Amino acid sequence: MSATERDRRLALDAPAKINLFLHVVGRRDDGYHFLDSTVAFAGVGDTLYASAGDGLSLKIFGPFAETLISDMEDNLVLRAARALRDAAAITGGAMLSLDKRLPVASGIGGGSADAAAALRLLAHLWSLPEEATVGLAIGLGADVPVCLRSASSRVGGIGDAVEPLNSLPACGVVLVNAGEGISTPAVFAARSDGFSNPAAWRSPSSYSDFIELLRETRNDLADAALSISPSIGDVLAALKRTQGCDIARLSGSGGTCFALYETADAASAAADALTADRPGWWVRATQFMRTAPSIREGHLSAQIRALRRKCL
Repeated sequence: MSATERDRRLALDAPAKINLFLHVVGRRDDGYHFLDSTVAFAGVGDTLYASAGDGLSLKIFGPFAETLISDMEDNLVLRAARALRDAAAITGGAMLSLDKRLPVASGIGGGSADAAAALRLLAHLWSLPEEATVGLAIGLGADVPVCLRSASSRVGGIGDAVEPLNSLPACGVVLVNAGEGISTPAVFAARSDGFSNPAAWRSPSSYSDFIELLRETRNDLADAALSISPSIGDVLAALKRTQGCDIARLSGSGGTCFALYETADAASAAADALTADRPGWWVRATQFMRTAPSIREGHLSAQIRALRRKCL
């Protein structure tokens, strides 16, 4: 394989997942919880690159690469790649590169989105049908099935029931993480409440209708997550103080929180104020994605090639 061929890459963005609400509605005998959630995807995330190679390899670069160095072999991207290769009896391999820009263990599905991107990219690279990926997703994690869609969805069951939703109203979104990773199993273990009913959700007719619907819901993991990471309370309080904030809530099991604003400009102003006040926090202004990311084909830039040579 020539150097030019090795530099040719497929690329796919792995957007951040936002649980707009999350109700815990029951538990199976094996301990897995039944959930009810409306999920949206943001215009920020990681990016995964893939090309043909010998065996399976993964290199990670980007601002949050260092946090993954101790557990490379169990990285969800490699687990997804191995699962698809074995299920489809693929004899070839792939070189994977992950630009890790989302905080790790942060409740916005970074690892799950990366795993879903690996399934989609490798199915394309290995000329497999999309159906080859669907059955593998839930075995990799509860958020992986919805991340395969990367579009607004209602999620039920243990994460395996994914129902497409109409596009959500356009608005501004701010994501904030104080820098403390949180274990999802630890949050569920710390939870002492009973079970909730599924949300009475419908397609919102406007932004104001959307906010009113959300105010009738909650995140049932918030109190447990807050008991493990009190900094979540600081983040929520800071978001609620920003001008134009209509709702602020924890996403998933934490510790990333989100806030919604009527306009993208209001979200950008809030993010600027938070960044100035809390320079150590991860703060991003964004919007909901209207369509799922598409696979792109091309060559790695010289800058990305240089980063890969230096990466983990």
